Order: sequence, then C-alpha cells, then structure tokens
Amino acid sequence: MPNAAKLVAAIGMAIVAFIVSQLVKELFEEETNFGWFTYVNVALGCVVGWSVMGSRAGRGGVSAVNVGLTTSVVLVFWALFAQSCNEMVRLAMRNRFDGAFEALVAIFELGVEYLMFMSTGLIWVVLLGGGVVVGLITEQAWRRWP
Repeated sequence: MPNAAKLVAAIGMAIVAFIVSQLVKELFEEETNFGWFTYVNVALGCVVGWSVMGSRAGRGGVSAVNVGLTTSVVLVFWALFAQSCNEMVRLAMRNRFDGAFEALVAIFELGVEYLMFMSTGLIWVVLLGGGVVVGLITEQAWRRWP
C-alpha cells in the first residue's frame, strides 16, 4: 500500500544513489563511458528505498537508523550486482568466457572487484550517512502522514 513514508524513502535513497554514483565516477578515468550507470543506480535507489526502508517505517528512531544502514548496504549489493551483470554481458559479447559457468562466476568476481575499487572513506560515509538521514526523515514522514 503506497504511503508518504515509502515515497520519501524512495526519493531519498534515489538522491543518495545519485550522489554516490557521481562520487564513484570520479574514481575512474575521464574517458570512461558510463552509459546508464547513474540511471540504473537511481532506479535501484527508488526501488530499495520504497521496498526496504519504506515498508519498515514507524518502528522508532533506533530502528530508523538501523533500517537506513541496512538499506544502504542492500542498495550497494543490488547496484554491484546490476553493474557486474552488465559488464559480464559486455565481456561475453567479446567472447571472453569459455562457457556459461565461467560467465556466471565472473559476475561475482567483478562485483568484488568493483566493491574494492569503490571502497573509499568518502563514499561509505556518504552512503551510510545518507541512509541514516533518509531513514530518520522517513520515520518523521510516517509519523506526520500515516
């Protein structure tokens, strides 16, 4: 059932995903073509905010902080999975894999590689701090507009 808390959570996590995507882009070389990178991450931020954070609103401030942290980690997981799948398909189209199983394993190898690459202090502070702030704002939205 749609409510204001889910909408606030979706918009808030989309904003966090956008900011973190811009920070991640700065880690790569200038000529890197990102394509739909930011759009996919913002869409995932909306979905994760709506389904994970928005559905858990109304349980108190401590829970809002915990849900904000959890939602940020879930967002990272799905964003890494989506971007790794995209890269695996790109590499598969260039015949870089000997079989389907090798391509599936590459998804997780690429995900770990991307996780290590993006793991800077600033990105994690923005990601986790943004999740906590959005969690607290979502909690206030649930109290104000139940």
